[in-house]
Amino acid sequence: MNNFAKALGLSALLLAVGACEDGSDSRMAVDPDPTVPPTEPEVEDPVTELSPSDIASNTENTWYRDAAGRLAARDLAALEKARGSAKNVILFVGDGMGISTVTAARIRAGQLQGQPGEEGYLSFGEFPFAGLSKTYNVDAQTPDSAGTMTAMMSGLKTDVGVIGVDEDVVRGDCATVAGNEVVTYLELAEIAGLSTGIVSTARITHATPAATYAKAADRNWEDVSDMPAAAVDAGCEDIASQLVNFEANLEARIPGADVDGIDVVMGGGRRHFLPNDPAANSPDAVSGTEGDRNDGRNLVSEWQALYPQGAYVFDAAGFNAIDSSTSKVFGLFNESHMQYEADRGNDISGEPTLTDMTRKAIEVLGQNEQGFFLMVESGRIDHAHHAGNAYGALTDTIEMAKAVEAAVAATNAEDTLIIVTADHSHVMTIGGYPKRGNPILGKVVNVGENGPALASDGLPYTTLTYANGHGFQDLGDETDSDAVYALAPVSGRADISSVDTEASGYHQEALVPMASGETHAGEDVGIYATGPGAHLVTGTQEQSVIFHVMDYATDLISKADAAI
Repeated sequence: MNNFAKALGLSALLLAVGACEDGSDSRMAVDPDPTVPPTEPEVEDPVTELSPSDIASNTENTWYRDAAGRLAARDLAALEKARGSAKNVILFVGDGMGISTVTAARIRAGQLQGQPGEEGYLSFGEFPFAGLSKTYNVDAQTPDSAGTMTAMMSGLKTDVGVIGVDEDVVRGDCATVAGNEVVTYLELAEIAGLSTGIVSTARITHATPAATYAKAADRNWEDVSDMPAAAVDAGCEDIASQLVNFEANLEARIPGADVDGIDVVMGGGRRHFLPNDPAANSPDAVSGTEGDRNDGRNLVSEWQALYPQGAYVFDAAGFNAIDSSTSKVFGLFNESHMQYEADRGNDISGEPTLTDMTRKAIEVLGQNEQGFFLMVESGRIDHAHHAGNAYGALTDTIEMAKAVEAAVAATNAEDTLIIVTADHSHVMTIGGYPKRGNPILGKVVNVGENGPALASDGLPYTTLTYANGHGFQDLGDETDSDAVYALAPVSGRADISSVDTEASGYHQEALVPMASGETHAGEDVGIYATGPGAHLVTGTQEQSVIFHVMDYATDLISKADAAI
């Protein structure tokens, strides 16, 4: 077994996906024994009497022709490539993008284009392969982003709330980290000589992006001020510091590794990189003191000293000035999370969209002839759901679909595996019996009716609701989903007869009131894939299989092993 297989605790690489080393699929039938005569299967007589006119009601139907045409357009054989045939891998993670979110966003996207909506497709919905991912953590039926993203990045499942470590760690106990660190796909890519990038609309130290590069006994240790004194005294390093020190840390942990550091980092979270000193504020700071760090370190300055040839940017002007020949990019566009897509226009200095960042990252990373790995997270889908604001969640989901479309256009399908998935789902439901084309954010209007349907309490209700959460609020044209947290949670039903439920500031009713906001859900989420290795994304898989599919596509463990 090679070094990285040992580090990952894998006794036989890719058994989880049934893939053979020669690129074939072990799930396929073996050749029959030539000494045993074949038996004739018992089959019914085939139907041979149908003429084209007999099935014209099928074949001339628009729905039939659309479905047949989509299947015929898929060259599945061309996508079933041998192990190691991918040069690049892009992993898109819609944080909290469960099946109901995908469905509602697809309908919403179509309705924004003047269509009924149900018949449309999001960009990744047209990928040739799809499956389901089981999202539970080792210790939790309903998961969090730290454990789920660690599974996708390392090939093994772990506990809630911990990052880049296996299940033997004790959350919050710094002493249990050493010896339980896992090797991530991004780290393997660095060792193998690929370029690497991380893009997120959340803080870049938040759980999902952090799981690509950090090792922490608690996801909340985003900077040193967030850590207990015992953990600091014991020598545990905060997540922001680990990002800046990624190159040195990886070379120290993997003897023989020679890496050049993460090439593209773009997202929010400036406060975790700056000292608690107003003198360190960015020009667009919204707080009197932007930085949170209480150790006096300015990690932005430290990064610039480590990579003087790189570009640090914090606003739209700086982003737009990045040349594709730039070797390193560090973009921190907000003190905390980046704006919701619906609220982006209110940013002081302007922010790039997720699509903008994805395009730019591919331009920079694509300079490496050996290939690249890019992780793109739409982090604020999750946050809008927590706030009970379906408008915000669907808007960010649609933007992610645009980013996926841009990635497909900017890469070659012959050498780039693109996977789109979610870390977990949310408790938003699609209910009632609304008629075709009814606004997905609207009140339910039944088939054959013109006015809103009424529940047994005599009140109308919306198609989208939450099983739990902060509850109903009518905030009008408010585009910041988080505005709801300034208000008390609402329990019970509300009379929404005169409320515009399609407005950006409408927050759906919730069955179970929760002051802390809506929760994650535990059902499976979708995995959508195209490119070399995508054919392995089928059926219902453990979430950790995503790592193995990416490794199959690039043969990355073997390449990294050969490099040290």
